[in-house]
Amino acid sequence: MTKSLAIYLVLASTLGIAHADDPMPVEEQTSTASEPAPEPAPAPVVDEPVTEPDPAPITKPATPPRARLSNPTPRTIRPRVNDDGESRLEKKEDTVAGGRHFRIKTAQGSVHVWFPEDYDRETAGTVVYVHGYWTDADGAWRDYELARQFRASRQNAMFVVPDAPSNNEESVHWPALSDLRKAVSRANIKIPDGPVVVMGHSGAFRTVMQWVDNRVVDQIILLDALYAGESAFDEFIKSGKRADDHKLIVVAASTAQESKSFANKYKFAVAREKMPDSVGGFSKRERGAKLLYIRSQYEHMQIVTSKKVIPMLLRVTPLKAL
Repeated sequence: MTKSLAIYLVLASTLGIAHADDPMPVEEQTSTASEPAPEPAPAPVVDEPVTEPDPAPITKPATPPRARLSNPTPRTIRPRVNDDGESRLEKKEDTVAGGRHFRIKTAQGSVHVWFPEDYDRETAGTVVYVHGYWTDADGAWRDYELARQFRASRQNAMFVVPDAPSNNEESVHWPALSDLRKAVSRANIKIPDGPVVVMGHSGAFRTVMQWVDNRVVDQIILLDALYAGESAFDEFIKSGKRADDHKLIVVAASTAQESKSFANKYKFAVAREKMPDSVGGFSKRERGAKLLYIRSQYEHMQIVTSKKVIPMLLRVTPLKAL
């Protein structure tokens, strides 16, 4: 060994300099010596066993994230439905809640149509119910027991429940109300000539706001649905061509701040606290209001599941009672 090499090895040992081909530190090696490895230190003795806590369950939030206009469809464009627009649509018929029920299969999803037992087409109107997020037309029809709620309203109407967006990324299924009405007609179901009431829950505002200038719509009922699109509803009751003939009911729970601010813009708005227990609980002024704002005692989902709101509000419309 040369003198310079010896000096370098001494310095490397002193300063802890390692080389790529140096052996691993002792604690990282696998012992291959004939002598047994030292026994590991005994585990500390504790009075009770140490256990890891169970992971917190994943639960759906009580109030789902709010709908937003992330994928708006300008009302001036209105793409048409994705079918030929001519052939007869497939439908299935059964009896639900004592009335005739049809489920129509369309390119834009299912459409449910229900008629009460004593339906009279000569004096009937139409109710279009648009569901909110986290469900579809089939789910809303089933889970909210919509046929029973429609029957409880005792209104002479054809009730229509179309598919609508179930999240912020999904596009509006029926940008034009006229296309939805044509689809019902193409299923060989006759549409009555009476008043048209549109009712929408939560994220349904994205669909309903597309329909505010349709000439057949007489009244809109927003069920905790005034998240955005206020300018469209301004048009419906204030600035549109037929605004003088329109009525709007805004029910609010989680949207109370936005809904109250909207109502406060109009001197003709009438406000009340809580839904009444019966239709007689509405005052004459409230029943005739062009814009009625109701601060609901029912929470966001209870508004459509309690069976206390939908039937009651349908009685404060231009529809005829059975």
